[in-house]
Amino acid sequence: MKRSHHLRILGTLFLFTLPLSNPWVRGDGVNYYAYVRALLVQHDLNFENDWRQANLSFRILSVDPQGRIAPDFYTRTGHVRNNYAVGSAMLWAPFLVPVHAGMLILRRLGFGVEADGFSKPYLLAMAWATALYGFIGLCLSYCIASTFVAERWAFLATLGMWFAGALPVYMYFLPCYSHTLSVFAVAVFLWYWQRTRNSRSLRAWLALGLLSGLMLDVYYLNIAILLLPFSESLNGYWRNWLAPRHNWAETRRLLVKNFAYCGATLAAFLPTLITRKIINGDAFEFGYDPLGFSHWIHPALGQPLISSNHGLITWTPIVIPALVGLVLLRKRDRELSAYSLAAVVAFYYIVACHEDWHGVSSFSNRFFISLTPFFILGLGVMLQEAAAWFKQARLAYAAMATAMGVLILWNAAFIFQWGVGLIPHRGPISWRQMTYNQVFVVPARLGGALKSYFTNRSGMMQRIETEDVKSLNLD
Repeated sequence: MKRSHHLRILGTLFLFTLPLSNPWVRGDGVNYYAYVRALLVQHDLNFENDWRQANLSFRILSVDPQGRIAPDFYTRTGHVRNNYAVGSAMLWAPFLVPVHAGMLILRRLGFGVEADGFSKPYLLAMAWATALYGFIGLCLSYCIASTFVAERWAFLATLGMWFAGALPVYMYFLPCYSHTLSVFAVAVFLWYWQRTRNSRSLRAWLALGLLSGLMLDVYYLNIAILLLPFSESLNGYWRNWLAPRHNWAETRRLLVKNFAYCGATLAAFLPTLITRKIINGDAFEFGYDPLGFSHWIHPALGQPLISSNHGLITWTPIVIPALVGLVLLRKRDRELSAYSLAAVVAFYYIVACHEDWHGVSSFSNRFFISLTPFFILGLGVMLQEAAAWFKQARLAYAAMATAMGVLILWNAAFIFQWGVGLIPHRGPISWRQMTYNQVFVVPARLGGALKSYFTNRSGMMQRIETEDVKSLNLD
């Protein structure tokens, strides 16, 4: 089957799943969405209205019943503190600007619409934009993987990481978070980096720098992924040094390109620096202490992987073959395998040093969703390697497709448990209770919950929010 056929199937699946998109802003998403709403509607970075309109579990610690925001939540510049990245708002803006223009026109024509950024048209645009960016990121990841493995394995790997990982929660149910948009930014970066790797001109280095800055604007942890161009450049300098007479001319050209790349990265990162200056009074004051990470010397090395408190591989075991595949990638591209593993390990170490390595309220470990393009590549390699164990190609594909299907169904039931509160949103879970729910509780409740999701979604979200607030009060 040709690549175009696989992309058409992925597109059909995307359209089929798009109604799952949930126009809801809550939790950390309040911070991300506030940038685009405040700038679009108020033309400033005053987030007081966003805090007052936020979900109850968000407001409970910051806003009193009279709508007054606690003094501790203001910075020295008089702005409500918002340490989150601005890149999500940048990516949502092309979709929300025409919506806002349309709402203003309707209001002038006498229609009773709210052009305040909180009404349903705005939230639908945000949710659909997030889903679309996620889909584009998946398609680019598929294209990257299909350059190293047969397209059928890249296709299965894309389906697996799409539906058997944590991505569905943040692509559809919580689209206001930055994780799906980060998948897009990382996928575009990785696709372009790989496409230009063997003959990258100065112009291509500049473009790569802009994509690097966008990755950082969307999600600060993506700084670990910059190890790819860094490692590639070090390797280039080393090869030049080993060449006759050290090839100084090529070294100078690469140095110029690297300076251009750094300049472009900084230029693309300016929106973040500008918002830091306005909100915190200092372009380099990100509001974290230090940079939001602690325990650099004593990180929680094993916890983010295997803990019942949102461990990456215990909650989403499909990541295991994906990681193995990145190691096996060395048979096809030794450098890409080494660079990718270095970026994944660096990303993991940063998360392990974070005091909230578990993501607080998270399905699986949401921090690692940014690495989805790498996981798709690794999973595709692993599937092709595993197919060699079978004598017949059709049998191999059937076996792999069945395995993906089982993981997807298990993950869907697990997401349902987490979403409706059958297991805690925060903290460790009981694997015994979770397994029991998977077999006996989920099948009985799934049909009714799906009906409510499509016929009375606002009521369902309100019930989920109420239960979440109760759990906070019990802590």
